[in-house]
Amino acid sequence: MDELTTKQDCVSAFDAHHPPSNEIIEKCVHCGFCLPVCPTYVLWGQEMDSPRGRIYLMKVAGEGTAEMTSNWVSHFDSCLGCMACITACPSGVDYGKLIEATRAQIERNTERSRGEKLHRRFVFETFTRPDRLRQMRWPLLAYQKTGLQAVVRRSGLLKLLPKKIRAMEALLPKLGPRETVAEVTPPAGTKRRRVGLLLGCVQREFFPQVNAATTRVLAAEGCEVVAPREQPCCGALLVHAGEEAAAVELAKRTIEAFERANVETIVTNAAGCGSNVKEYGHLLRDEPEYAERAKVFAAKCKDVSEILAELEPRAKRSPLKLRVAFHDSCHLQHAQGVRSQPRSLLSKIPGLELAEIPEAAICCGSAGIYNLVQPDAANALGDRKAELIAPLKADVVATGNPGCLIQLQASLARHGWKIPVVHTIQIVDTSIRGESVDALG
Repeated sequence: MDELTTKQDCVSAFDAHHPPSNEIIEKCVHCGFCLPVCPTYVLWGQEMDSPRGRIYLMKVAGEGTAEMTSNWVSHFDSCLGCMACITACPSGVDYGKLIEATRAQIERNTERSRGEKLHRRFVFETFTRPDRLRQMRWPLLAYQKTGLQAVVRRSGLLKLLPKKIRAMEALLPKLGPRETVAEVTPPAGTKRRRVGLLLGCVQREFFPQVNAATTRVLAAEGCEVVAPREQPCCGALLVHAGEEAAAVELAKRTIEAFERANVETIVTNAAGCGSNVKEYGHLLRDEPEYAERAKVFAAKCKDVSEILAELEPRAKRSPLKLRVAFHDSCHLQHAQGVRSQPRSLLSKIPGLELAEIPEAAICCGSAGIYNLVQPDAANALGDRKAELIAPLKADVVATGNPGCLIQLQASLARHGWKIPVVHTIQIVDTSIRGESVDALG
């Protein structure tokens, strides 16, 4: 380990507040099953940029034989937190808890450059605030609708901007009308369940059509849908980036909002948010007033594909002559273990043909804020995914996470491939409403 600074006193580099669990670390037998599914190992082939390599770095830092130098930190910054290694691991290593604990240690105990701190602060204070995203919608909409975006992109002006700003601009989704969701939507026919809808932040403001489609489908299947107006960000981006204290406060407010709503199930349609809220029991384990409430809340949380898979279909599906390439969001397939349900939903639509994308276990490069803070690696992974999608000759790509929607749209566009990318629930909604497939374009 010549790249690491050795410490003579063997005092742990971690502070006492929830360091990475030694019990979980010791489960890793360094077998290598994680290597073929780890995006950064696939890209670079470097041991310290693999799950087992990063676990080793956690171990030596915890034992006090390595410091959290900038080089040490870089290996954790390069991790997407995609959790593919959890699915692949035969020893049951919960890498998710290790990486989140390590990142929290990094944010508390290391100093980032001024530029990096400012960039991350902007990301967190924007993308975890639906009110601020709402304020951004109109200037961004004007930027796109007036043709200014096309002019700026053709002119080469973007090359004068810092790389991370260019990355943000490249990821801008195509904005459309802002569909709103009622606070309470009645069910069609006899009520089967009363469910709460987690609106999300990016989903709420940049992809409102997904929340609208989710509400319509749930209502069509007999669910009364409650979307509490006062619900905040769930804290997913913060948790995954090591900003633990801020995430805890948002989790408390989210729990309170849905407790007042008095719902049986809490439905998520953003995989990153879903994986986070399902772990509230762990996140709030030190909070006496919330620990038990967090467990109850987490047990109620389900992805929209999960709850629809539980309900015998009531609404008629109209045929859709459509070839759909399905992309598994990492936080849906790996963190939540949800794979068959979205496929089942799509397979029940008459005329629809499902195409599987090769290397399904490997991340598209979105990964929360990853494509904003690590644009080179994110673009490489996005290009890899786009090149696997193109030969499938799909009419549309479906996925279950807004981050994946943005990343795949940008990656396909970079290659000049005009394949629409939509949320899975939008296809189900189109079928139930009997609309033309053109509505998905």
